[in-house]
Amino acid sequence: MTQQITPELRKWIVEQAQAGHSAESVLQSMKDSGWEEEVAIDAMETTLRGHLDEQAVAQGQPPAVPVPEPDVGDSSLYLDAGDRQVAVLSVMALPRVIVLGGLLSDEECDALIAAAKPRMQRSLTVATKTGGEEVNDDRTSQGMFFQRGENDLVKKIEARIARLVRWPVENGEGIQVLQYVPGTEYKPHYDYFAPDEPGTPTILKRGGQRVGTVVMYLSEPEKGGGTTFPAVHLEVAPKRGNAVFFSYDRADPSTKTLHGGAPVIAGEKWIATKWLREREFR
Repeated sequence: MTQQITPELRKWIVEQAQAGHSAESVLQSMKDSGWEEEVAIDAMETTLRGHLDEQAVAQGQPPAVPVPEPDVGDSSLYLDAGDRQVAVLSVMALPRVIVLGGLLSDEECDALIAAAKPRMQRSLTVATKTGGEEVNDDRTSQGMFFQRGENDLVKKIEARIARLVRWPVENGEGIQVLQYVPGTEYKPHYDYFAPDEPGTPTILKRGGQRVGTVVMYLSEPEKGGGTTFPAVHLEVAPKRGNAVFFSYDRADPSTKTLHGGAPVIAGEKWIATKWLREREFR
């Protein structure tokens, strides 16, 4: 007979958390009372996630939304991305950051750079005050966008990412390719659109909020150029072919997804960025 997660059980779990009991001790108490471990873990995760979301909303934060999520729950060393196996190099819970090894081949990195070069120009950022685009002094790279599904290579990479993070292809923006030379950087920022900016409602009409980012490294600078997460003192090295995925379930600094591209000190850095939206991006 399947065990049911009742409102009484959820209330008890919240009370245990508020009393300061560890997750391990609560789980053991449930198992001692006859709860199957898998059911107990699911009850704890869903209950506490919902409780924390209620607290966050009460404090004025936006409600949490579903986000892309690679299947790393069983601590797998590799993930199936359809046409290749991608290594899981590191996993962080808050912020939700997963470093992936070998998402792209050397040949794919070279092909993306070659296709992007003729179309490079000063990078723009989304202007949340107007809903358009603008030059931003915090972003000193050169860049361009491939439209979603623009060519066979882009389609293949987009399908790979969609399978890897378990999120529909149509919910993705186009792939942006950026080039950083010595002295250029992208200062720390959030990828979600600030809810209080006047241009945000216009931006959200195209597919809702951004909920996830995949940064793919196409080349390796000699020095510098890492992807930094200042809130948690994390820096991801720009290793060619690797990628860093991070998600944010609400448009709020509590996600700790403040990140930036550290200045390139020597050499060149090329990256490709894929942003994922709540709904179909049009």
